[in-house]
Amino acid sequence: MKLPLSGRALTAGAVAAATLMAGGSVAGAAPASGHPASTYAAEPAPADASEAASAYASEAAAVAAAPDIPIANVKAHLTRLQSIATANGGNRAHGRPGYQASLNYVKAELDAAGFTTTVQRFTASGRTGYNLIADWPGGDADQVVMAGSHLDSVSSGPGINDNGSGSAAVLETALAVARSGHQPAKHLRFAWWGAEELGLVGSRYYVNSLGSANRAKISGYLNFDMIGSPNPGYFVYDDDPTIERTFQDYFTGLGISTEIETQGDGRSDHAPFKNAGVPVGGLFSGADYRKTSAQAAKWGGTAGQPFDRCYHSSCDTTANINDTALNRNSDAIAYAMWELSR
Repeated sequence: MKLPLSGRALTAGAVAAATLMAGGSVAGAAPASGHPASTYAAEPAPADASEAASAYASEAAAVAAAPDIPIANVKAHLTRLQSIATANGGNRAHGRPGYQASLNYVKAELDAAGFTTTVQRFTASGRTGYNLIADWPGGDADQVVMAGSHLDSVSSGPGINDNGSGSAAVLETALAVARSGHQPAKHLRFAWWGAEELGLVGSRYYVNSLGSANRAKISGYLNFDMIGSPNPGYFVYDDDPTIERTFQDYFTGLGISTEIETQGDGRSDHAPFKNAGVPVGGLFSGADYRKTSAQAAKWGGTAGQPFDRCYHSSCDTTANINDTALNRNSDAIAYAMWELSR
């Protein structure tokens, strides 16, 4: 998550050109149950029985329940991002080798799983940045359900909670789509943004690059920025009521009471989408604000301490993750993507 606007110098804009790396496509393009025995003679099957069965199977697949997202897989992605940061000066910041290596890792995972990937290039603060977009083949291209997270860290640390946690969970959700062969009615798209920490540069460039017609095709954008905080809260964006209710239903099923997300309002990559009229929602587990006694009573953890004491610091490593929060939020992402794409 980026710093408040008063806490950073924002770039005046991104001078950019969309480029396609190997394996990509143009950014923004629309990429029998059993029955009891009967004494009556069976009626002949209708001529279109096979077509009906096929249609039924397709419908059943579309409404299949979301899978459990393996926390071990999400943590394996975080371990990889930590290793990348360690090998590249301790960070994965915009315009630095650690960011490029992070993007290459995520892209390779998606390409191997059968996604159509696009790398979009832009310039910010005199350095080249990249967005990664992954489209899952199929679904109505005029109704796109999209999940995203920023992949960059600050320069002062590896950024494992902020925002390796969101990036890893979105990646593993995308891979779960591929493993299950999920074919929902709506088109699924996933994104990893560059230069969020400089002021939402990558996501803003992407939204501006789409044009009004393609923006109108996005029926919902879901944002995940910091979802494994070590002293976690369970915050849900209250922007679009349908998306908000979907997440609340999931957590209600776990017996967890959520709160409206206010700490990061306008400070993460959902903001450019919201400003362009796209319905948005998302999850957040807390940053540098302190957990209240009431919050500790319902969520556990330590009152009076920050949700993430290592926010934007060198200690934001793989040791800075609460596995329970990461697991719950990862499963919530999959639940929402399956529900909203029916």
